[in-house]
Amino acid sequence: MTTHVLSDTRVLTGRSLTHILRSPDTIITTAVTPIALMLLFVYVLGGAINTGSDESYINYMLPGILLITIASGVAYTAYRLFLDLQGGIFERFQSMPIARSSVLWAHVLTSLVSNMVSVAIVIGVAFIMGFRTGADVGAWLAVVGILVLFTLALTWLAVIAGLSAKTVDGASAFSYPLIFLPFISSAFVPTDTMPAPVAWFAENQPVTSIVNSTRALFAGQPVGSDIWIALAWLVGILVVAYFWAISIYRRKIS
Repeated sequence: MTTHVLSDTRVLTGRSLTHILRSPDTIITTAVTPIALMLLFVYVLGGAINTGSDESYINYMLPGILLITIASGVAYTAYRLFLDLQGGIFERFQSMPIARSSVLWAHVLTSLVSNMVSVAIVIGVAFIMGFRTGADVGAWLAVVGILVLFTLALTWLAVIAGLSAKTVDGASAFSYPLIFLPFISSAFVPTDTMPAPVAWFAENQPVTSIVNSTRALFAGQPVGSDIWIALAWLVGILVVAYFWAISIYRRKIS
């Protein structure tokens, strides 16, 4: 049974990735906005922002930009899932000997691959703009692990949106708050510069711990307790979103 699920997931993931390869503008569009934000913050606003450290501003804000890249990219998962649902693809798959869960996992894995490509593009541009890191191989692997967990958690939220939406616009609109969330965190300015109520929210929402952990790893510094807080948030969101999405999916196809 497990082999059957893995085989079906591989085939359907290949189908989804083929669609993206035929229309690479999805990945390009996902990377354009974060790159534009980097250019704006580094070359226009960065000189007026005091981060309280001697590191370059591109080093300070890159972790937040990477999260925005992923939050932008998962919107396409909700969009593609909604189109499949409305186009009757699920009904056709039900008439075939295909493991039901493989349909959703194909969309999730496609999201993971495409978003990691977008992240790699953004990091490449960041290096051109002056980003430098003291991270060793272990720290880079930890950063990749955090970004993969973040992508999976947000992608399963996107699956919920794609299965529940009534319109195409509604399917992708869920990502707007996710894109905005890094701006109310430590991603671009220290939280202690914010008004007290905003600072409290910024310090206690998941993005801040994720950004702080990623920033410390890039700098080759100890991550402290932030890494455990970040992992707790990511795993918690992932588990809740996964079971919620599976529940909705089962109701849709029953």
